[in-house]
Formats: sequence, structure tokens, C-alpha cells
Amino acid sequence: MITIPYLTAVSTYFSYGLLFAFGQLRDYSRRIFDWWSTNNLHGYAPICLAHEDFYIRRLYHRIQDCFGRPISSAPDAWVDVVERFSNDNNKTLKRRTKSTRCLNLGSYNYLGFGSYDEYCTPLVIDSLKKFSPSTCSSRVDAGTTSVHAELEECVAKYVGKPAAIVTGMGYATNSAIIPVLIGKGGLIISDSLNHTSIVNGARGSGATIRVFQHNTPAHLERVLKEQIAEGQPRTHRPWKKIIVVVEGIYSMEGEICQLPEIVSICKKYKAYVYLDEAHSIGAIGKTGRGVCELLGVDTADVDIMMGTFTKSFGSCGGYIAGSKDLIQYLKYHCPAHLYATSISTPSAQQIISAIKVILGEDGSNRGAQKLARIRENSNFFRAELQKMGFEVLGDNDSPVMPIMLYNPAKIPAFSRECLRENVAVVVVGFPATPLLLARARICISASHSREDLIKALQVISKAGDLTGIKYFPAAPKKQEEVKDTIKLD
Repeated sequence: MITIPYLTAVSTYFSYGLLFAFGQLRDYSRRIFDWWSTNNLHGYAPICLAHEDFYIRRLYHRIQDCFGRPISSAPDAWVDVVERFSNDNNKTLKRRTKSTRCLNLGSYNYLGFGSYDEYCTPLVIDSLKKFSPSTCSSRVDAGTTSVHAELEECVAKYVGKPAAIVTGMGYATNSAIIPVLIGKGGLIISDSLNHTSIVNGARGSGATIRVFQHNTPAHLERVLKEQIAEGQPRTHRPWKKIIVVVEGIYSMEGEICQLPEIVSICKKYKAYVYLDEAHSIGAIGKTGRGVCELLGVDTADVDIMMGTFTKSFGSCGGYIAGSKDLIQYLKYHCPAHLYATSISTPSAQQIISAIKVILGEDGSNRGAQKLARIRENSNFFRAELQKMGFEVLGDNDSPVMPIMLYNPAKIPAFSRECLRENVAVVVVGFPATPLLLARARICISASHSREDLIKALQVISKAGDLTGIKYFPAAPKKQEEVKDTIKLD
């Protein structure tokens, strides 16, 4: 868990309080000036009430130039960021025709497949010519091609499961499939920092939801004991089923799940394990097979394996892998399979080709090189940031490394300073994170060279000094010993 320095917490609360107070004052002033204005609602209630969009109007609009920056190139190591300007104090932003070449530290392009690839791209183009950009149909109608069948077989083999089902959207994989797996009378025990797609899927299921402390197996066991002993609310009947939901790499923390301990506890109490590998599949492990391979967990011990293709594979969509009976059941009941348009054939081909490169089935060792590079780049960058005095979350080998900012004023200051030096970073604040825990989220790619990383470190260090976010003392630099040379005549 994150321990916030006392003075940092006080100053952050004070900053938000000041913004809130001035925002309320401006709202009150606007109500006075709008008293005599004509009401154009014609009897309708306002579709957006003042208190509902207060955060957007009074806080977000001040710094919205730091979010949603459009790009005009592939999300490679370097990216073209379109310049924007505002004539109304950031309420609206307009695009310029000019773009700036920036070092990309924000995209999930972990293995570098998000741009042109000598093996993948030609095959994707051929698939586009043969099939089309869209199937214009759901999987159960006319939306299944030979490429979709090949993709599901390829994914199942890659992750080490008997079968798999793919969907056209990663977010919908969780939000649409969890309600199919469990319903009323069931129990979902979810990590407190699980992704919002898991949260919404759990809420939509109708099952009872309990939360355990982030990545803490001991608390998970305590919650399991209590819930099994108590049973269902009111009736105290035994739960129909229990599913424990965790992530491989937590996207806002960069931490790797303590999967061996969690699997052991779930076996002990006969609970199913649902593992979301959106950020870990393809990015960690000797052959890119994710957190199971990295931590030595048998995939047979993980009942439901979920992942997305939007990070390491340079495509879109998601998958669920499990037993043949489970996948067959999902194909009959999952709305993402029954009603949504299937993943586009070129996107499916991109995933197949990327997996073949990772496994070396393209006839080269580029996949092994990419996996080694993402690991080296991630560990090098994390270690250097920590030496500089930044508070960096996450574990070694994780390509996601959040730098803690805390204070709301430091969100735009850090982002704008990095952009001024041609480094594009992603900053994250409330409501995506708790109010006090704003951060910059750095995503490292195998396509970054060592020179790219050194430039990024120099820029981030300078921005950190200007914004005062180096919360720890920097590591002392090693002094080179200077030896006197004696010349003998």
C-alpha cells in the first residue's frame, strides 16, 4: 500500500479544497448572472445537473490539454502529437495542422507491434484485401471466418488452455462475460484495485461482491473464511459458486499479482480463479506467456484466463481461455459473442502473426529479442527513476511504472514540461485514481532504444526538479577514482 508523506497529504487536500471553494464561488456567481437569462429547457429537467459535472467544469477543464492528446502517426517509440490551442481558457481545444515529434512513453505498445512489422504487416494487408475491414455481423450469424477459428486455436495453445473465445473489445470481455459466469446467489471476491471493466462486470452480474486488500493473500483468505461461514445474505445458504478475480499486472500500479499464494488459497477453499492478463500476456515471462509463466504457476490451476490484444499484440479485442465446456457455454450465452460484431479479420490476423513472431514461428528470433528488450528496458528505466529520487510503484519486469505526483497542480505542470521537451507522458488523476494518488504512468516498449530511455530520463529528471516530485533523496553518484600518472624519464 502507498504511504503518503504527511505534508504531501495536507498540501494535496488543501489544493483540492481551494479548487472546490473557488469552483463553488464561480457557480454561485453564474447562478446570479443567469437569473435573468431565458430558460431554453421548455419544461425539461437539465440533462446535466450542475453538481454532476462540477469536477469537469471546475477542475478538469483547467488541465484538459494534458489529456486526450491526438496523434497523427503509429504509436511507435516516437509519435507525432498534434498541437492544440484554446481561446476560452481550455474549455474547448482546437487542433492545429502542425504536429510535434515526441518520444512516446504513454502507449501500451509493449513489444513494438503497434507500428509496421516486417512479418505481421504484409499478412494483415493481404487479409484486408481478401476479407474486408469488418465482418458486418456477429459471430453466430455470418461473422466467423477461417481466421477467427485459427485465432481461437492459436490463443488457446499460446496460453496453455484447451479452448478460447475471442471478442472484439477488451473492456467488453470482462464486463460482458463476468455476468455470464456468475449471478444471484454467487460470490465475487475482487481485488480492491481491479480494473473498472471487472468492477462493472461484477456489478452487472447480480452476484454478491466482496473486496480484499490489494494483492494481499492473507486478507483474501480471511474474507473467504468469513463469507463461507456466513453464507448468502439473509438466508445464510451456501454460495452457489465463488469466483476470485485478480489481474496479472495492475495497470495503475505496475504491480505483479501474487498468483501462487492466491491460487493456493482458492484451491484450499474451492473457489474459482479468474485471472485478467490484459497487461501481462505477451509482456512478461520467458516466452511472453504472462504471469503464470513468470511465477511458475500451472495454467491448469487458473480456471478462467482473460487477456486483451491491445497491448503486446498491437491489435484490438480480448479473449477468455479455459476448459472446452466453459468456452462452449460462453459461446451459447455471452452477449459479446452473440450480438456484437466480431473482431475484424485484419485485426485477428495481426494477433496470429504477432504470436508467431513471439514464438519464433516466423523463422527468426525477433520475438525472443523483443521479450529480452522489454524486460531490460523496464528494469533499467525503473532503477534509474528510483535512483533519481522519484516514488515509483510496481515490480521488476513490469513495463508499467507509475511516478507519484499527488498534488493536483503537479499533474499539468509535469505533463506540460515533458511535452515542452518532446516527451509524451500520460498523467492520471481522480476519478481514475483515489483523490490523493495522482500519478504519471510510464509505459515502456521493446521498440525504445537505450538512447531513447536516457533522453526520457533526462527530461523526466528536469521536470521532477521543477515540479518537486522527487520525494526521496537521490542515490549518490559514484565518483570515478582519478589516478595520477607518473612519467619516468
